[in-house]
Amino acid sequence: MAQLIKLQDYVSRYAQDIYLYPSRFVRLKKKQWEGVKEKWENGPVQLEEINGYGHSEEQSNTILQKIKSIVRNSETPQSGPKQDSPIGLDDDQETMIDDDEIEMLNNIQTIEGLKQHFLDQLLPFQLKWASSTLTEKSFIAKEFTNDPTLKFLLQRFPDTFLILYKPIFLLKKAPVEAELILVTPGAAICISFLEAEENAVFVGSKERFWIKKTKNKETKILNPLIALNRTDKIVKTLFEMYGVELPVQKLLLSRNGFIDYPLAPYGVQFIEKRNFDEWFSALRGMKSPLKHMQLKAAQVLLQYCQTTSIRRLEWESSQRQGDQN
Repeated sequence: MAQLIKLQDYVSRYAQDIYLYPSRFVRLKKKQWEGVKEKWENGPVQLEEINGYGHSEEQSNTILQKIKSIVRNSETPQSGPKQDSPIGLDDDQETMIDDDEIEMLNNIQTIEGLKQHFLDQLLPFQLKWASSTLTEKSFIAKEFTNDPTLKFLLQRFPDTFLILYKPIFLLKKAPVEAELILVTPGAAICISFLEAEENAVFVGSKERFWIKKTKNKETKILNPLIALNRTDKIVKTLFEMYGVELPVQKLLLSRNGFIDYPLAPYGVQFIEKRNFDEWFSALRGMKSPLKHMQLKAAQVLLQYCQTTSIRRLEWESSQRQGDQN
């Protein structure tokens, strides 16, 4: 599962320590997947007991708590718990899966179904890390909680892929909206999605507008390369400023349509319905671990992203109590 390190202009804990949180996420995910899988494999008999067959309600509740403890269990944090945490919660002790979801596991029949259920339940956790820190939080727009493109990206790529989704950069005190940036161990890929009706054809040119053709209709759309080139320029400029040696790629992606551009400009890759599966399989099959230069690249990008957030109420209360003492 790819990691969402920046969502629009929301506060992100990855920006606090990009060298810590990606590996922490992988560790938490692995530990809690093992707990969910163990619970699922051993679940049916225990669930019968929970439902009251031959056991008292008190005994059933005890069994339920034992099952829940499997999922809550995670590795001991390397640096120990935060002593000054106003909310009393260390990241390594967070639970990725809600307790309410545990009882649903017995309805899942296959391991593939279990994997998909687990990934679905990780999405709220991903959004949490991409919109809150110990002291601050941002309010997530509803469009992101059910965004099919974001879900596709997070669930279908490896853990070592870091995603900046519709980030807003603050350059010379001016906010600049960017396209998707996928930071992999081998490259930073700037991606523009070009998707509409099934089998739509996008006729490209150097003009400001392209033509979108469907069955019996033609409409104009803004040239998607404008935003893609702007994103590419931002990333390359920042990388040059900080000595980030990571290739930058430009990619125009249409999963359900076709791109018709006979004299395509140099330096941009078109991925559409005819070659999407091949491209996707190659990228998804990348087995390289997180790399130092990749994390440095992500750190540089996060450093220039705009952040809009408020202080957590828990933190404000803690500070007031400290002042009174």
